[in-house]
Amino acid sequence: MTMDMESLRKEIDAIDVELQNLITKRAHLGMKVGQIKSQQENPQFFVPERESKVLSDVVERNKNGLLNDKDMVQIFREIISATRALEEPMRIAILGPEGTFTQAAAHSHFGHSFDAVFRPTINDVFAAVELEKAMYGVVPVENSIEGVVNSTLDRLFDSTLQLCGEIELRVEHSLISQTDNLLDIKKVLAHPQALAQCRNWLNRNLPNADLIQVSSNAKAVEVIRSEKGSAAIASETAADIYGVNILKSNIEDHVGNTTRFLVIGRIAVGPTGNDKTSIMVSKKNEVGSLVELLEPFARLGVNMSKIESRPSGKAMWEYVFFIDFEGHAHDDINVQLFKELKDKAPLFKLLGSYPRSAR
Repeated sequence: MTMDMESLRKEIDAIDVELQNLITKRAHLGMKVGQIKSQQENPQFFVPERESKVLSDVVERNKNGLLNDKDMVQIFREIISATRALEEPMRIAILGPEGTFTQAAAHSHFGHSFDAVFRPTINDVFAAVELEKAMYGVVPVENSIEGVVNSTLDRLFDSTLQLCGEIELRVEHSLISQTDNLLDIKKVLAHPQALAQCRNWLNRNLPNADLIQVSSNAKAVEVIRSEKGSAAIASETAADIYGVNILKSNIEDHVGNTTRFLVIGRIAVGPTGNDKTSIMVSKKNEVGSLVELLEPFARLGVNMSKIESRPSGKAMWEYVFFIDFEGHAHDDINVQLFKELKDKAPLFKLLGSYPRSAR
């Protein structure tokens, strides 16, 4: 049995050497691609549609693999991330400080080989990309339980940035504190969405604690690590980063709690064959006006996955509708759809087309 174990380990070691040599070879090829790109007028070192195709091919080849699709994709994502960094180091604007779920979402999309540009608010993330202090930004847009993040929708209204991707992240909240006993906690700090997502647990276990809203869960951990009698709601990663104890794990009220994030950038994304498009339209507050806007979707057979309304801010009871649907803006059917919507709506804005999230 010992000989069999030694033989297997030697075979594994040999494969590791082969894998490492192949990864190095891939990195050299990536550097050559980067050199060619750098000679172009406006080089684009991160090409979302190309990376989406590569990862889709990974899933397709994994039909008989022992590793599940998610794990296999993550392995390749990190290889791509590390080799992409050899072409051009990327700067990604993230809702900070370090340890937020937004940072985790960025890692799941871009891998870990990028420079994080932490910003305190969603508005600041948009500004960092608009002012070219970052190539892309990642912002939360909706939660499966609590609904949309209004500040993101409001910022999309006036921003010139493109939507370049989406990320769906399973959210697991922990109660984090320097205090060892739940009975000693007098206040709980967290982002408003996190407080809402843990509302029932907090009512049952900390009914008398003051609930205090802050700009991010990671900021909450930063604050409470020097305060006795205080707790934060955040990820286990945030607890590790800031060296604070986890009192309770998985305090979210609903299993499967998921947050959707958007990737924002300055360059439109080409079609991949598995895309989603987001638009913004408005209509006067008249009887049947919304039905008139939605009619072309049904008639043309365009599958709409989401519609959300927000006050326009321009006139009382006037609303803007944010709509997500399947397909790319370049698809013939959507070109026709846009033509009809522009004829019907006083405001039409294409927010972007992007690869659908790999769930």
